[in-house]
Amino acid sequence: MPKLSDVIAVLEEVYPPRWAESWDAVGLVCGDPEAEVRRVLFAVDPVRAVVDEAVEWGADLLVTHHPLYLRGTTTVAATGSKGRVVHTLIKHDIALHVAHTNADHADPGVSDALAEAVGLKVTGPLVADPTDPAGRRGSGRIGELPEPMTLAAFAAQVAAGLPATAAGVRAAGDPERPVRRVAVCGGSGDSFLAEARAAGVDAYVTADLRHHPASEATEAAPVALVDAAHWATEWPWLTLAARELTGRADSRGWPLETRVSTRVTDPWTAHAPMPYAP
Repeated sequence: MPKLSDVIAVLEEVYPPRWAESWDAVGLVCGDPEAEVRRVLFAVDPVRAVVDEAVEWGADLLVTHHPLYLRGTTTVAATGSKGRVVHTLIKHDIALHVAHTNADHADPGVSDALAEAVGLKVTGPLVADPTDPAGRRGSGRIGELPEPMTLAAFAAQVAAGLPATAAGVRAAGDPERPVRRVAVCGGSGDSFLAEARAAGVDAYVTADLRHHPASEATEAAPVALVDAAHWATEWPWLTLAARELTGRADSRGWPLETRVSTRVTDPWTAHAPMPYAP
């Protein structure tokens, strides 16, 4: 049975902490490096519902994409929601490890999984990591569809390829315009709108697009925008990460069991159509 330190070493081979952004908080949050690990649960968010699932399943390690404390803290008292997460994890001997922007930049990483989920063949990064001589790592990905399709059809394909959320999928642009070359970025991607325009893609799939950046982007160039829920665009990576760990565990002879959480932790829980037309 591997120790936690062994499993973390493997995870950091796949997603080295040095690839994370300087502002990020990745790595081991809690857990005894000498503890044995038999079951590993992968999830997007380290929230109470996911921690409860880890407890119910008997996980020894929870790997999440999002950090628990991104901005730091002065207390882990159980009087707060995040402190309660820490207390529950420690009480049940469950470690927590985070792979965030280091997983975004990996090859394959978060955006590779998103591209695959929406039917794209990846051709390269949207923003290349200059430290990668192979030119594969970086932020976002550019890919191509097997055949052109309308924006409306592609938005429907994105919706079908991602886990369902209350908000669904939005598109900006002429619904009948043809789409074949597409940029994607898992999570919040409006900081790469200029790069998507410069790449000459037909459409850009990401999450958390705000009114003004989206409006300016569509006015500046004929790039269609497809906006999905943040959680949904990052969830496909969990299967990829679990597969990466399982493969390396098998090669080492570790009897490791992995599981991907399917609990929807997107904060939006309902959607109401708006029939009024001014």
